[in-house]
This record gives sequence, C-alpha cells and structure tokens, in this order.
Amino acid sequence: MKDIVRDGDPVLRAVAQPVAFPLSAEDKKLADDMMEYLVNSQDPEIAKKHQLRAGVGLAAPQVGVSIKMAAVLVPGDDGKILLKEVLCNPVIVRESVKPAALAEGEGCLSVDEDIPGYVVRHDRITIQYQNVAGEKKSIRVKDYPAIVCQHEIDHLNGHLFYDHINKKNPFSIAPDAVIVQ
Repeated sequence: MKDIVRDGDPVLRAVAQPVAFPLSAEDKKLADDMMEYLVNSQDPEIAKKHQLRAGVGLAAPQVGVSIKMAAVLVPGDDGKILLKEVLCNPVIVRESVKPAALAEGEGCLSVDEDIPGYVVRHDRITIQYQNVAGEKKSIRVKDYPAIVCQHEIDHLNGHLFYDHINKKNPFSIAPDAVIVQ
C-alpha cells in the first residue's frame, strides 16, 4: 500500500474522477490494497508490527489516486462487522434531517493533528454505488456506519472532516442531534 497522503497535498482537495467499469487491473488492486490496509490496521498485532494507524475507511485520494473509490470496514461493539465494502462512484441519494456527530469527534488517516469539535453529519443516509464487480447497489446506513461513509464520500469530493466543524463554537450542535458514542 502506498503511503497515506497527508493534509496539505492538493489531491485531498480535488474532486475525484468517476471510476470506469469494468475496473482495470490497477483499480482492482487498489480496491484490494485499501481493504487490506483497513483489515490490517484493525488487527492490534499487525498494526503494531507495521506501525499502522487504525482506520475504518480509506478513500483513493488518501493514497494519491484521484478516483471515486473508497473502502469501508466498520466493526461493531460485539466484534462483528457492521459494514465491509468498497464503494465505487458512491452518491448519497437520501439523507435524514436529524443531525449526528461522534461524541469524541472525528479523526482521519490523512490528518495528523487532533482537531476538536463536532463534525455535524446526517444520522441516516442512503447510498447508491457500484461494487468492484460493477454491480449497482443501494444501502441504507445509520449512526456510526453513516458517519464513516459520509467521511469517505467527502474525500471523493475534496472535503476534509474539519470543514464541517463550526469555527466559532466547535461543540455546537442541534439539541435533537444523535451523539454517537
């Protein structure tokens, strides 16, 4: 896996290009490598051995490839996988009015510093995308998986998580918001 691109690199602020199907061998390898990174980063022994920061999502621009592809691997509290998929050309087609944010704020493999504040997102979303085989899919996700997917889709559109933090009052959020632990 290529090194993770750091904040400040122009590829992170560019709008990525759509992925063409069928996927090229290079794009298939990229999809496999991104998912492999997430799997390895969530294994404490492998992560320690290879000095990997744990991640639940990785977008192609984060490894210097400006295409609309992102891998997500979201574990649940019970150790079961809530979501494991490579999203190609994802589009959010429906979103809830109710806002949501992670209680501890968000982090990013491309952003080394801790940036405190609520990253206000939608609590529930519906995403249409293609899988690596090119099949058209639609998924509905809520709470933590929804936040992870929105974070990764933001990468494909040139946005970083801290763009969503209120600059004047970083911990302001609607009273009806879902605070995800």
